[in-house]
Amino acid sequence: MGTVVVALAILLAGGAGALVASSRPGLATRIGAATCVAGCALGLAGVASTFSAPHDSWHIPWDVPYGEISLDIDPLSGFFLLIVFGLCLAGAIYGASSLRDHGDPVDHARPGHHRSNRKLGSSWFFFNLLTASMAVVVMARNGVLFLVAWEVMTLASFLLVTFEDELAAVRDAGRLYLISTHTGTAFLVALFVAMAARTGSMDFERWREASVLTTAATGPPMAGLFFILALVGFGTKAGLVPFHVWLPEAHPAAPSHVSAVMSGAMIKMGIYGLLRSLCFIGPPLSWWGATLLALGVASALIGVLSAMVQQDIKRLLAYSSVENIGFIAIGIGLGLMGVTSQQPALAALGFAGALLHALNHAVFKGLLFLGAGAVAHEARTRRMDRLGGVMKSMPVTGACFFVGAAAIAGLPPFNGFVGEFLLYLASYRGVTLLAGARGLAPMAAVVGLSLGGGLAAACFMRLAGLTFLGQARDATVAVRRDPSRAMTFSMAALAGLCLLLGLAPMLAFPLLGPAVAALLGPAGSSAPADLVEAASLGTSIMLCAGLLVGLVAGLALCRRLLLRRREARSSITWDCGYDQPTARMQHTASSFSEPTREMFAMLLPERRSILPPRGYFPLSASFASEVGRPFQERFYRPVFGVVSRAMSRLRWLHHGRVQLYVLYIVVTLVIMLAWLFTFQQGAS
Repeated sequence: MGTVVVALAILLAGGAGALVASSRPGLATRIGAATCVAGCALGLAGVASTFSAPHDSWHIPWDVPYGEISLDIDPLSGFFLLIVFGLCLAGAIYGASSLRDHGDPVDHARPGHHRSNRKLGSSWFFFNLLTASMAVVVMARNGVLFLVAWEVMTLASFLLVTFEDELAAVRDAGRLYLISTHTGTAFLVALFVAMAARTGSMDFERWREASVLTTAATGPPMAGLFFILALVGFGTKAGLVPFHVWLPEAHPAAPSHVSAVMSGAMIKMGIYGLLRSLCFIGPPLSWWGATLLALGVASALIGVLSAMVQQDIKRLLAYSSVENIGFIAIGIGLGLMGVTSQQPALAALGFAGALLHALNHAVFKGLLFLGAGAVAHEARTRRMDRLGGVMKSMPVTGACFFVGAAAIAGLPPFNGFVGEFLLYLASYRGVTLLAGARGLAPMAAVVGLSLGGGLAAACFMRLAGLTFLGQARDATVAVRRDPSRAMTFSMAALAGLCLLLGLAPMLAFPLLGPAVAALLGPAGSSAPADLVEAASLGTSIMLCAGLLVGLVAGLALCRRLLLRRREARSSITWDCGYDQPTARMQHTASSFSEPTREMFAMLLPERRSILPPRGYFPLSASFASEVGRPFQERFYRPVFGVVSRAMSRLRWLHHGRVQLYVLYIVVTLVIMLAWLFTFQQGAS
């Protein structure tokens, strides 16, 4: 614990140092990135030591009502700390180089005007602050401390999202993100206040002890409400449908290393919070698992379908995060169904699949966002319709990106397959163990996983193929080379982890076993045995896939050696009957996904703008299409409109008279004191 606290101190001190050095962008970047790397590396070392030794805790008095600086690292916290420190380490190395261009003059007519003079120091301050706040969220054992760290994490990420706030789209994305996340926080505040009223404390351990003393039959009648509050509050941060609307707006707006951390680590704080809350809100009720599973299936399908029709690379990756959060929610739902049906094997496989997929998603989604950032850094565009043939100029970036695409599509021998394999095992186990109508939910999970996985493979084949293969579609887009060594190193390291965790999934199971046992409580004693059996089967499959890939690679190497002394000619493979084919004859992003969009037209409404050719010798014609955003347009925008109109009727309260404002405060305090007195009288 002491090592991790020192790591947090390094992160905060380094962030403050970068902020002080804001007038010197290069120095601010070196201070911020170096301290982030050092702090994350030290944090990883400290967390690793907690898995081999009994974990300790810190309890320091805090002069805040119900507050205490209470920190602890149990197996569940340690698992998520590995994600936070590991991905932020890679992001800091990448960001140190990718942000360097922000030191160039924006307007050459004003040579003294630098974006970095205003922003790089503060950017590194908020990046280090985001890393530290996520770590505190995971370690906090007091409700007040948790909410403070949660709010710091939200504000730090908001200020990172709005790094380029001179752009209207970035400001809009930041505004939506702030509104959405604070709405979720309001539900968390309500949950924590209700738990404090129930136990008289904000201490998580007191909450857990109170839940242990109850049973499913005699549990608190408000347990269902507590679960809904936790689901909405943490589900909003995780990007679970239908609370996901902020995610595809905020992630593309942020710098790429920030997008990688937000998608790979920050949204996992929502998953962690949901899992942690399950430990203290009471014994799970039978409908909790089915609810989470249904939301998970909806998130997986809506996320991947929305990703399939995007043209912006980072927006596509953001929607894909919604899909993968859905997979994780399916695993948690199956785990809860195993707990309520007293099937520990089902519970262990469900929770293990969710946790392992969370780890794997952090690795391959971080890699994909960094790869997308490298392409945008060199090409100055993120639209697939303007890219093409990037592999020729950026071979290392292309190879790493293809590894991430194969991993997220669930193809062996990469790590994405292993987590999904456990989820399939849990679903099949649920079908066989749960009788009657309860067995339909695991069957729905199988359908959701299968359909989501198949569409994800098509989606990332589209993304990788249109971006890296073929010919350049826009002659004005020039891609010269791979990015800097620091950016390439971060991508290569994550690509290596994708392969390592795929070929040797047993490396992750010593971390999964204790975390799953902590979630299951007394029923978790048999969890390691169930996981070892699943890991053995998964390892056998991955080794066979690895041997097959090795055989193909060996044959390709032999071919290259045999042909190295022969003259090689390159030509087009098929010109469709045209003598001079051009890049415009290639598939576009829209044409590739059109069959899928038509199949799910109700979920993916399309707006088209057509200027048809007219006359015998038409001079111009055009076609443009845009897929709408049904959740924003059909639900949130009307709801926000109603709320806005209702609030506008209260503008008469804003009259500028300080005396009446003071009167409002006094009346509110009197009402609150009266309510508190009545509540205490009822309790006594």
